[in-house]
Amino acid sequence: MTHIIKRSIAIFSMVIFGSVLLYNCEPDPDSLGEQLFLDGAATGNEKSFDLIAYNISNNDSIRSDASQLLNTVGLTTSTAVLGAVKDNQFGKQKVSYYTQVRLPSYNPDFGTNAAVDSVVLVVKPYYEGDSLTTNTYDDGFQFGGENAKKIVSSYPAKKYGRAKAPKLTIKVNEVDEFLNGFSDTAYSNKEYATGQEIGSADFTGNVSAVTITKDSDGSSLFTSAAGYRIPLSSSFFKTKIIDKKGQSELSDMSNFIRYFKGIKLSVVEDDAYLVQFDPNALEMIMYYKYDKIENGVNTRPQATYSFSLAAGNAHIGNYKYDRAGLMGFPIVTGDTNVGDSKLFLQGMGGPSIGIKIPDGTINDLKKMYQKDKSAIVSAKIKMYIDGSWTNKYAKPSSFTIIQKDKDSGKDVSSFTTDLLTLVGSNNFSLFKEYNTDTNQTYYEFTVTKSIKDLVEGGADNTNKLLKIDIGSFLTSTSGALGGYQYTSRAFAVERAVFIGSGDVSNPNKIQLKVLYGTK
Repeated sequence: MTHIIKRSIAIFSMVIFGSVLLYNCEPDPDSLGEQLFLDGAATGNEKSFDLIAYNISNNDSIRSDASQLLNTVGLTTSTAVLGAVKDNQFGKQKVSYYTQVRLPSYNPDFGTNAAVDSVVLVVKPYYEGDSLTTNTYDDGFQFGGENAKKIVSSYPAKKYGRAKAPKLTIKVNEVDEFLNGFSDTAYSNKEYATGQEIGSADFTGNVSAVTITKDSDGSSLFTSAAGYRIPLSSSFFKTKIIDKKGQSELSDMSNFIRYFKGIKLSVVEDDAYLVQFDPNALEMIMYYKYDKIENGVNTRPQATYSFSLAAGNAHIGNYKYDRAGLMGFPIVTGDTNVGDSKLFLQGMGGPSIGIKIPDGTINDLKKMYQKDKSAIVSAKIKMYIDGSWTNKYAKPSSFTIIQKDKDSGKDVSSFTTDLLTLVGSNNFSLFKEYNTDTNQTYYEFTVTKSIKDLVEGGADNTNKLLKIDIGSFLTSTSGALGGYQYTSRAFAVERAVFIGSGDVSNPNKIQLKVLYGTK
């Protein structure tokens, strides 16, 4: 979704709104300079200038711990990823997920002669809420000895990749290596040792919600939110949990997370699709029976025990890449003097795009400003998707752009000047997308204020490097941006190939488009 910023903000408190915009017209002037066009006061002209755009290698690694997936700084998005995709531009990407498990309370009492009936892990992928299939079961159906009706509501999960792939075979393994603490740093290329497989199931692409009501009065007997249930080993939990009743392993949190170190979710397939899910919404439920004497009869009632898999646990995404045999894929950071012919952009630790505004471009703009009194009305970085990117993946719809000091020798990053100063202006957007339903898709990134400062002398007229990534800036529940470093890049599944600056003869190479007004 294209994120459009619509409210004025202070530097440390900004509001960003999102909506889908599909433009097929000429760029709009930013309100920063639109007064030049009022009442025929000026003539608008557009001119293109060269840029240097290059690939930035991130070593296929990114922070993917709870601070990134659960956004514990109070931001709104909580997302993890599972699955696998493969294409001839980016190679193979296989995504697994680790989480710790905790007890809701310690020294639990499961009763006498407790035995496990079943255990399920419930994963809740994000799904298409407007595509619903309903099945009703009421002919002789019973629940808990009551005549009842069961309604199953199914929705297709949101997928990225081969949306029509038949399945993902999801495996659940016990983790054999301590995952450290909830607030500890973890990176996506780190694999943790795992032990026995404790469950598996075929995910065929749908999630289901279940409602069971009593026939006699319509009262609710059971409800479950839309999700996917994976059966786990009853014998494993009998040995691992029930049989440890009263022992030190279940006595406190510190002992327990070192005894039962966690679970890993992974997939068997190498080329299917990626699904995103809410790690805070994971459920692991154990159903068991125990002795209970009532009126001299052992009734053996069924009980449930829900483990804690949400906040407080370590949550880690593991992203494995196989780039072998790819032609032209950037293994290291690309040409920062001329730029690369193709630009590769991928979330989840994949490559970024770096952009330098050449000093010659700035000097040409300064001459126009000083000699011809040409005032910049709008400045955009225009970037086309490369013709080689012809698969059926969804076109990218979320980006971030930040600025970095060029000559300080330090990695000092921040929001762009435009994001900090123009967000309250009419017609302002961080980026816009055009022609997304054609093979001439392109994007325009607003850099008006940044360029004006360089040319006309603003508060900060230092030439900055720019960096573009897949993902979006994250906001809090109040709408305030958390900071330039808080983005969805750690779990953003999109990718694309763009036309760079190295192919100098290509009319669609990445360029700076400046709209200026003259008296």
